[in-house]
Amino acid sequence: MTAVTPKPLWQPSQARIDQSQIKGFMNWLSENKSLHFSDYNSLWEWSVESLEDFWAAFWEFYDIRSTTPYRSVLNSHQMPGATWFEGARLNFAEQAFRFHQEDSDRAAIISRSELRPTETISWAEMRSQITSVAYTLRQMGVEPGDRVVAYLPNIPEAVIAFYACASIGAIWSSCSPDMGVRSVTDRFRQIDPKVMLAVDGYKYGGKEFDRLEVLKNLKIELPTLENVILLPYLKPDARLENATLWDDLLGHDVPMKFEHLPSTTLCG
Repeated sequence: MTAVTPKPLWQPSQARIDQSQIKGFMNWLSENKSLHFSDYNSLWEWSVESLEDFWAAFWEFYDIRSTTPYRSVLNSHQMPGATWFEGARLNFAEQAFRFHQEDSDRAAIISRSELRPTETISWAEMRSQITSVAYTLRQMGVEPGDRVVAYLPNIPEAVIAFYACASIGAIWSSCSPDMGVRSVTDRFRQIDPKVMLAVDGYKYGGKEFDRLEVLKNLKIELPTLENVILLPYLKPDARLENATLWDDLLGHDVPMKFEHLPSTTLCG
């Protein structure tokens, strides 16, 4: 029997390929490093065979900013134990928000869920909310290395909270709210979280799922929690005893601040 090669469901146009980031990277390598790659596979092979050269070029192409330069791209090819860009100190969130300064009205997030209609958040709006949330987390005592956990669905607030934590240098971990107490506890207790962000519930397949009782149990099962932040997502009037409401994190007009951390912390 002759094997039949299936046709791809979709292929990008040549114009779309030429405008892609990876094509721009290949052109830059050709112009600045005299490295010529005819297609994706040849670029991929080089990235695997020449790890240090590839990532050094990637760092340069994207103009990664750090307060101190790196001493080496990779100190060892053994895992565990490999250290990337040793010596460099930088902040992931700062890299993302270096851009879109001149087109701050451009959409950063377009979202929709069963509980919300389509909504658009611009880069300017997202920056403002991230800055305000980070400020409040700092007021709660969150410092670099502290753990912040999230019991959130895939909604804009989860992205905003993540970047706020990244700007501080806090460690982020998350679970979907469809997970139960035991599963969430097994994950979160390993890292002794200081703060938890959570929704009161969610809607899926037309059915509502209230999670307030789960949150009450999580507060008991996670003794290191110092603060719980509640996002009333299922019901606008939802409340949880001693929890701070999400809206109370917003509205602080403060400058964006980034903690610069060793790249080994970011990569690890």
